[in-house]
Amino acid sequence: MRKHVRNILNAQRDILSPQAVQAVDGSLTDLNRVLHSDAKADAVLKQMTILEEVANKWLKSYPNAAWRENVEVFLVALAVAMGIRTFFAQPFKIPTGSMQPTLFGVVSENLLEQPDFKSPTGWNRLREWFAGVSYVEVIAKTDGTIDRIDEPFGIKVINFWQKLYIGGMAHTVYFPPDYGQAKLEDPNRANLNGRHFYRKGDHVVWLRVKAGDHLFVDRMTFNFRKPTRGEIAVFQTAGIDHPRMPQDQFYIKRLVALGGERVQIGDDRHLRINGQRLDASTPHFENVYSFDPAKPPEESEFSGHVNGVGRPGLAPLFPNQEKTFTLEPNTYMVMGDNTLNSFDSRGWGPFPAQNVIGKSLFVYWPITKRFGWGNR
Repeated sequence: MRKHVRNILNAQRDILSPQAVQAVDGSLTDLNRVLHSDAKADAVLKQMTILEEVANKWLKSYPNAAWRENVEVFLVALAVAMGIRTFFAQPFKIPTGSMQPTLFGVVSENLLEQPDFKSPTGWNRLREWFAGVSYVEVIAKTDGTIDRIDEPFGIKVINFWQKLYIGGMAHTVYFPPDYGQAKLEDPNRANLNGRHFYRKGDHVVWLRVKAGDHLFVDRMTFNFRKPTRGEIAVFQTAGIDHPRMPQDQFYIKRLVALGGERVQIGDDRHLRINGQRLDASTPHFENVYSFDPAKPPEESEFSGHVNGVGRPGLAPLFPNQEKTFTLEPNTYMVMGDNTLNSFDSRGWGPFPAQNVIGKSLFVYWPITKRFGWGNR
């Protein structure tokens, strides 16, 4: 209390009368003297009460004090949140399946192909919600074709609604889920057909969407040490020279090679770094190389690393199994754990080390077996 009154007095000293300054200063001096004496608690409380009365009498009250306090609290909380996000832990969501089965991207299922499907209710629905499962259902309110589909309306972290128009009538999807890198009208999602004529009561959209993993990125550790092979890193795409590489996104992949190293993909689906074969005993690659060598690689399963780029029509960085690629200093090479479906360094090569912003720290949503620390 003494410190608070002292701060207000110093802030208002120029606008207070000499009499007011003298009165408040005197009361502060009296309280300070009591605190430094052998006075009992009752005497201290009495002097604090006197100081409060003097302060209320002579100090000027702030206009709209409640609003000021709430705004101050909000600004402080915002500054703390921004500081934590910038220097310690940044939230990040995974839109694609390039790191499956280690970390999952958005997965959707078109329920129009399952006419007998019934939405879960009660406890089963709640359990699915915690697992990140949501449903998108649009039923035609009138006869007609799809006129247009609007972009979702919302802010960076959440969409509030999205509208599509059938026969001139708006149909609203509230809190539409993240569709990954695709949109609602993408044929791999809802399979909407603008030429199809819908009858009133028809299902237009009927999707079951599993949210991609949401995690915190550790932005502090790499300020004190360099990344090591096998760590799951988040990096900026800006400056990566490839015609199909967006320049304003963040990717998440596994670091497989560091600056100056020679990299080769063997015909056994194992990487070789400077001639040394990586295997399940290599730190951070225990799961990646846990596959059965007699079993062909499969999508979204641990299958090692194949000599491909995950997207048709792109020339691989390793045109044959004997090809060895040498990284420049201060660059990294990354690959996705979903080796059959990952657009990574096999297609666009290494990237500058300064693009790395942090590493995978903690999956906070959804509540699945991947929830928590230590995803390897």
